[in-house]
Amino acid sequence: MDTPATPQEPGAFLRRLPTGERLPLPADSVTAWDTFPFEGDFRVKRLRPPVLPEPDRAGEGGPEECRTCLKPVTQALWADDHWRLDEVGTESRLPAVVMLQPRGHHDLSDLPAERAAELGPLLQRVERAVLALDGVARVHVNRWGDGAAHLHFWLLARPAGLVQLRGSFLPVWEELLPPVPEEERREAHRRIASALAADGGTAHALSR
Repeated sequence: MDTPATPQEPGAFLRRLPTGERLPLPADSVTAWDTFPFEGDFRVKRLRPPVLPEPDRAGEGGPEECRTCLKPVTQALWADDHWRLDEVGTESRLPAVVMLQPRGHHDLSDLPAERAAELGPLLQRVERAVLALDGVARVHVNRWGDGAAHLHFWLLARPAGLVQLRGSFLPVWEELLPPVPEEERREAHRRIASALAADGGTAHALSR
């Protein structure tokens, strides 16, 4: 993995920020959005000083320290020679929350050209499999890259009819909704894995 290092010293953007001060809450902030999950009075936290160089992400030291690389492929929901689809955590509060990751230890910036060419079609395959579940209107695809050095894409199923969950706050709502019954969650995983395996790869979820 050859990911560019983060800066070692504050740049112009950081130097002009009011570090240590409490930022004002704009009148047109996200708290007024219909999709914002909370209500009541809010205030912005004080802006903490920058930490440079930044601390390493999980797995930054290489595959021998990476949780994804060390996790047996048979624990994935589905996998082929180059990619794996995993469940996220041990419970879900949406119809499905899954994570697509390369089996090789790469970040997006150093993903080999062959894997990069596979990524778009594979994201389409996963989205179609999730959309085929009962009561799913949209699939949100998120990539942040701040927690782990191993490339991973979150795919979250937005329930049909819950328009209040549209947009960028869906991961927050996922923390607040009641848990999905375990057998329903497992059945969703089996259906997703089976749909992917129909076009190649192995549906490990079917053996559970």
